[in-house]
Amino acid sequence: MDAFYASVEQMDNPDLIGKPVAVGGNLERGVVAAASYEARKFGVRSAMSGKIAALKCPQLIFVKPRFERYKELSYRIRDIFYDYTDLVEPLSLDEAFLDVTENKVNNPSATLIAQEIRKRIREEVGLNASAGISYNKFLAKTASDINKPNGQAVILPKQAEAFLEKLPIEKFFGIGKVTAEKMKEIGIHNGYDLKQYSLQYLTKRFGKSGLHFYNIVRGIHLSEVQPNRVRKSLSAENTFEKDLMGREQWIPALMEIFEELKRRIEKSGIKGRTVTLKIKYRDFTIHTRSKTFEQYPEEEKIRQAVIELLEQEELSLPVRLFGIGLSNLNIEIEHSHFGKQLWIDFENPK
Repeated sequence: MDAFYASVEQMDNPDLIGKPVAVGGNLERGVVAAASYEARKFGVRSAMSGKIAALKCPQLIFVKPRFERYKELSYRIRDIFYDYTDLVEPLSLDEAFLDVTENKVNNPSATLIAQEIRKRIREEVGLNASAGISYNKFLAKTASDINKPNGQAVILPKQAEAFLEKLPIEKFFGIGKVTAEKMKEIGIHNGYDLKQYSLQYLTKRFGKSGLHFYNIVRGIHLSEVQPNRVRKSLSAENTFEKDLMGREQWIPALMEIFEELKRRIEKSGIKGRTVTLKIKYRDFTIHTRSKTFEQYPEEEKIRQAVIELLEQEELSLPVRLFGIGLSNLNIEIEHSHFGKQLWIDFENPK
C-alpha cells in the first residue's frame, strides 16, 4: 500500500487531502509512524522523531494513529488477495507476498493479476497500491518500490542480473542502513560491486547474512511464500508525551498498557508462558525483563508478573516508553504441524 496509514487518514478526512500529514508523534516528541507523500517531499520519514519532522516541515499536520481502522482496511484488502490465491504471506498491515503461479482466476499473467488487484483495491477500498512482480520474493519486493506510488514493475528472469548489478546497495531488500554503510566502507556501492566478493569473504565479514547477500545479488532467493506464518508474540506498548518519574506514575501507566494487552488477549484467544516488560529510558536505551511460567498464566498472574518485573531492579532514568509482551505462545504448538518456517534474515524487519 502507498503511505498506508497516512492515506487512510486522508481518505477518512478529506480536509487532509493534498496536505503534509504525519501519523504518530507530535511537535514535542514521539515518533512518526507514517508520512504522506506531501510530507515526504520535505524529508519527513517514518521512524523520525516528531520534533525533527516538524522542523523539516513547519506546516506538518500530526494525527493520532488509529490501528483498529488500519487493521479493518488491511483485512478487507487481504480478502481481495484471497480471491486470487490462498498463498498470501502478510509482512505487515500494508504489505504481503502473493504466489500466483497457480491462481483461482486461471490467469497466466502475474502482471495482469497485479493490475486487477490494484484496481479492485482502489474501487472497493478507496486506496492506491503498488506492486512488484518477479520469480522470487526478494526481486518482487525490490520491484514494488520502483514505480511507487500507484504503479507496478516487473523483473523478468532474463533482466534480473543486469538489474541487480546496477541497483544501489541500500536499495537491496534486507540490507539496512548500518550494513549498507559497512559495505560502502569496503567499496561495495551497488550489486556489481557486491558480486565481486566470494561467499567465504562475505560470510566472514557479515556472518550468516553473507550467504543471503551472496545469493540475492545473483537473483537467488529460495524462500517460498508462507501463508501459515505463526505469531511469535503478542504485545502492547505506549510512548509517553512526558517522561514518567517514580512508581506513582509508572504503575498507572503500566496498568493502562496491561488493559490494552488484556483486550488483545481476549480478542485473539492467545495465551503465553513468558511475560516481558520493555522499558525505554529518556536516553533511548532499552531494557527488557522477563518471567516464564510452567503453565499459561491467567490475566491476574500476568498483571502481578508485570509489577514484579518493574520492582525487580530500580529504574535508573525517567521512562519514555513501557511495553508488555507475551511469548512462548499456545499457537506455536498448535501450528507446529506446518513444519519449519523459512525466514529471511532481514536487518530491519517490518
